[in-house]
Amino acid sequence: MAIVVGVTTLLNMPRSEDPEIKAPQFPVVVVYPGASPQDLEELVVKPLEKKISSLEDIKRIRTSIKDGVAVIGVEYKYESNVDTKYQELVREVNGLRSSLPTDIQSIDVNKVLPSSVNILQISLISDNAPKETIKKYTDNLRDNLEKITSLKNVEIAGLPDEIVRVDLQLEKIAALHIPVSAITSSLQSEIANIPGGSVEAGDKSFNIKTNSNYKNISEIQNTIVASPNGKNLFLKDIANVHYDYEEQKHITRINGHRAVFVNAAQKPGFNISETQSKYKPIIAAFAKTLPSNIALITNFDQATNVNHRLSGLAEDFLIAILLVSITLLPLGGRAALIVMVSIPLSLAIGVVLLNLFGYNLNQLSIVGLVVALGLLVDDSIVVVENIERWLREGHSRIDATIKAIQQIGMAVIGCTATLIIAFLPLVFMPEAAGDFIRCLPMAVIACVLASVVVSLTIIPFLASRILKQHEGHTDGNLFMKALKKGIHKTYAPILNRALKHPVITLIIAVIIFFGALQLMPVIGFSLFPASEKPQFMVNIITPLQTNIVKTNEITSNVEKILDKESKIKFYSTNVGKGNPRIYYNVIPENERTDFAQIFVQLDENTSPKEKLEIIDSLREKFSHYPDARVEVKNFEQGPPVVAPVEVRLLGDNLDTLRSIAIDVKKMLVNTQGSMYVNNPVDNLKTDIRVAINKDKASALGIPTINIDRTVRLSIAGTNVGSFTNPDGDDFKILVTTPKEERATLDAFDNLFVNNSSGAAIPIQQVADLKLESSPVTINHYNKTRTVSVSAFVQKGFLADNVIKDVMGKMDKMKLPKGYSYAMGGEFESRNESFGNFGTIIIITVFLFIAILILEFGTFKSTLIVLSVIPLGIVGAVIALFFTGNSLSFVAIIGLIALAGIEVKNSILLVDFTNQLRAQGKSLDDAIREAGEIRFLPIILTSLTAIGGLLPIALSTNPLISPLAIVLIGGLISSTLLSRIVTPVLYRLMPPRVALSN
Repeated sequence: MAIVVGVTTLLNMPRSEDPEIKAPQFPVVVVYPGASPQDLEELVVKPLEKKISSLEDIKRIRTSIKDGVAVIGVEYKYESNVDTKYQELVREVNGLRSSLPTDIQSIDVNKVLPSSVNILQISLISDNAPKETIKKYTDNLRDNLEKITSLKNVEIAGLPDEIVRVDLQLEKIAALHIPVSAITSSLQSEIANIPGGSVEAGDKSFNIKTNSNYKNISEIQNTIVASPNGKNLFLKDIANVHYDYEEQKHITRINGHRAVFVNAAQKPGFNISETQSKYKPIIAAFAKTLPSNIALITNFDQATNVNHRLSGLAEDFLIAILLVSITLLPLGGRAALIVMVSIPLSLAIGVVLLNLFGYNLNQLSIVGLVVALGLLVDDSIVVVENIERWLREGHSRIDATIKAIQQIGMAVIGCTATLIIAFLPLVFMPEAAGDFIRCLPMAVIACVLASVVVSLTIIPFLASRILKQHEGHTDGNLFMKALKKGIHKTYAPILNRALKHPVITLIIAVIIFFGALQLMPVIGFSLFPASEKPQFMVNIITPLQTNIVKTNEITSNVEKILDKESKIKFYSTNVGKGNPRIYYNVIPENERTDFAQIFVQLDENTSPKEKLEIIDSLREKFSHYPDARVEVKNFEQGPPVVAPVEVRLLGDNLDTLRSIAIDVKKMLVNTQGSMYVNNPVDNLKTDIRVAINKDKASALGIPTINIDRTVRLSIAGTNVGSFTNPDGDDFKILVTTPKEERATLDAFDNLFVNNSSGAAIPIQQVADLKLESSPVTINHYNKTRTVSVSAFVQKGFLADNVIKDVMGKMDKMKLPKGYSYAMGGEFESRNESFGNFGTIIIITVFLFIAILILEFGTFKSTLIVLSVIPLGIVGAVIALFFTGNSLSFVAIIGLIALAGIEVKNSILLVDFTNQLRAQGKSLDDAIREAGEIRFLPIILTSLTAIGGLLPIALSTNPLISPLAIVLIGGLISSTLLSRIVTPVLYRLMPPRVALSN
């Protein structure tokens, strides 16, 4: 039953590539067309920040202000309820809306959801199909995908919206003395739907409809805009009304060919493999309907990546089971079979528990199951080996089972309790890093809990029925004899020598431990490793204010270089905007004419080493690229950061901040190991100011607002509303002047503005065009103006070392009074991830002590057991050093878990030594006998753990392999060293033991 329910649960559990993280983070996006960063800051941002910062549980507020757009990133304390805080923020922002400028276009409060990451990107490719045809088919594909209940946010990228454009003939309007505002008002009044109420007739009630809105473009053309001399003047008489497309601000290509992307995300709680089985047939059927000049490619399918990764882990799992079964050979065929029964049983129960706790199946929870695989047989091995030992002494199967469980039952429970406690700090880790990693320790804990129940119930029952009854004493099978002989010949003499010279032995152990600690600075620290996925990003930053046409031209040249790389399968180009979100911690760049991004996907069989070689090769090629900065960036694991190295400068005056930022940038450029140094205020941008002569405007009776509206109408156009045609398609109605797709300075020619009486006056009479400089962006951090100067880290350098170097230089830098700096990036992320970790570790240590005192009843036994922990650190550090890994977040997790495994083994030794002394044996005899007898199950459990972890250690995934490397290195050193040091310590400070009757 347990196995069947476990398998059913495993097949039906939600699946995703990474764990789901629910962070209480909400970007408040304010769109205020035409407002400069300074105006937005003063009129909108400051009142909003003041209101938001007064709310409870606010952790920080980061604000970015650009022309016409401000994004206020509100972050609550991580433990806050996401839905409650979202409602609170929406309520407070809406409450402030009435006191903000009335011409703000929109204020939206958004949620940052991990489920917003796209799992699917489809490209419709055509070099010659008209926009209308591509739009028709992309809309059809989107409609088909939206019918799949597990998908959400099905959106089209790279195709501008279709609009109805009204090109006003300004000279004709001026001659007729028709105010532009009258034309826009006429259109808006026709669009407005005002309910007429309801009437009763007889015993029925009828709603009154007073307006049917526009149905087609002909009705828009025939809108009456004025009636001079009693004659109706239609819109078509003074404007060219036609279907068109919005200005294209996002150009997309796939492998250099013109394309449109259709992206989709998955709703939380669904199985990505099941979702794929639903959308694949739909995409295949849709592809058959496409004309010959449009091709379809599914260039990004996360489900395929997930299935590939899960199948890879499944292979590791099978290899681990095979290795575990090999390590069980010394127990004999029957005993090994009984122990192997505990694997499917414990895993099945563990998976059910994991699902009940609300965790899904992802790369980390599966790693947790693989780690558990090497640990969950420990209890069964100890139980079966002990039963076998009593059988070899001539007892019956029932008696041997009962005696074995009586002797070792409490020790097994104590071992499991310490192992669970070792993983508890990881369960209670704070912030996003804790959420990200939590399913791994929970998978281990669930399986280990299941294993102790199985080992004390089902395993003894099976042993009492299946194990072979020995006639007289026996030394076991060939493998058992060889192992026991090896232990007796090697271990016993070393132990005897160590017991004769206990102090010297301890001094050597201390020297080995402190020697290993000297390797810590050499291996260094890093938070999260880079992703091993065969994909990366190429960012192209052209000079400030470069138009999209020039940026597109430079991007095309970069594509030609990428096209020569044989390992590249797809490269998705985005000019003017970032690639739609396809990685959990990468937020796409907003619209910028001087920015392009290429999402590069390599052949799926490309190894991480090959990927890094390609990245390094491309970095070399693009290092001195003309007319642009081309950055090749690998995806990083962990919480999102601006860059690994971030210096956050805080102060009030923008010019002073800019001056300091320039110095900091120079310092970062000259810091060894840094690359892609970015200073967002490096340059000031140049704007064209429409300088209004207010005296002239006043004398001519022209309100300033009329000039602003006229300029906007001519350049960007005025959106007067939208209408829906009979087919259900929505079209915005944009009133503007005749021009090409993108406005030029010619838009100011023959531009008229109406005065209060409706007379049209050339705008040149009341305004001049002037160039002026202004900041590109203004950033705030907790309401204080800030500039973040950032840098990435070169290959071969540790971010931690570069950050320490930068901090040393920043401490020496003399900042003006009132100005300060703070480190962001990986430094800030690390502090948050391990912020309250010290408290959790202290609690864990005391829980360890509590369990051990309950187990043994003495402080001496507890101290002897805990002494094994430093010995495991020796092997862990050496293993990291020889494999070239740093002490990362995941490696630290391995060290914590290692402590539990080591203590578990040590308990068996100390508990048995105490039992032998209680039976009346002398101290030395008890230590020697316990050392030899318990060495066998300890070495078997260590070998099974190593066997289970070996496939992970040898995997190419840098997120999980350090965990296994630490555990294997630690298990080897603790198994070898502690079997000497623990008995020696026991000899020096023997705990009090009461003699049994």
